[in-house]
Amino acid sequence: MSECGCDSVCDAAPSDPRYRRALWVALVLNALMFGVEIVASFSAQSVSLLADAVDFLGDAGNYAVALFVLGLAPVWRSRSALWKGWLMIGFGVFVLGKSAWQWSAGVVPEPFVMGWVSLLALAVNVGVAALLFAYRRGDAQARSVWLCSRNDVLGNLAVMGAAGGVWATTHGWPDIAVALVLAGLALSSGASVIQHAQRELRMN
Repeated sequence: MSECGCDSVCDAAPSDPRYRRALWVALVLNALMFGVEIVASFSAQSVSLLADAVDFLGDAGNYAVALFVLGLAPVWRSRSALWKGWLMIGFGVFVLGKSAWQWSAGVVPEPFVMGWVSLLALAVNVGVAALLFAYRRGDAQARSVWLCSRNDVLGNLAVMGAAGGVWATTHGWPDIAVALVLAGLALSSGASVIQHAQRELRMN
């Protein structure tokens, strides 16, 4: 594969027990953080926190799928990555719609809840990204898992910035702005994963 050199993780990752353990840790942590953030998003009335909660749920599903396909043929890993790419795009479209509703309602979220919860989420996602860093240049399946983890770290930093913006301005537009950024990140990453998976499928 063009992005993989000698002794790459393209072939090693699916059979590496360390990769499997890392995926299990990521799955559990993302499922727990989804529960925390979904409650916090309604408490704070924050669309950026809600977007991040839905992203945690999607990532938990992604890690579960990744674990399922580890022992399967490369064509099935590529097909799984293709499905996940479309899921990321669907998440982006959902966030765009929710942001439009939040803007029309004129809701001002609670910045302190946003800040503390996003800080906790950042700590979790940095840990998960560190676990998966070594596998970031694998096949489309491994690449999609890494991109999800990287996006989560960037998203948490953005939500923390939104919390500061809401606190400073007493308006809801920083929350909306960050939600739009998260949507754009999901759309671009989803498109990248889809293109990578389609190339692999043509080669299989």
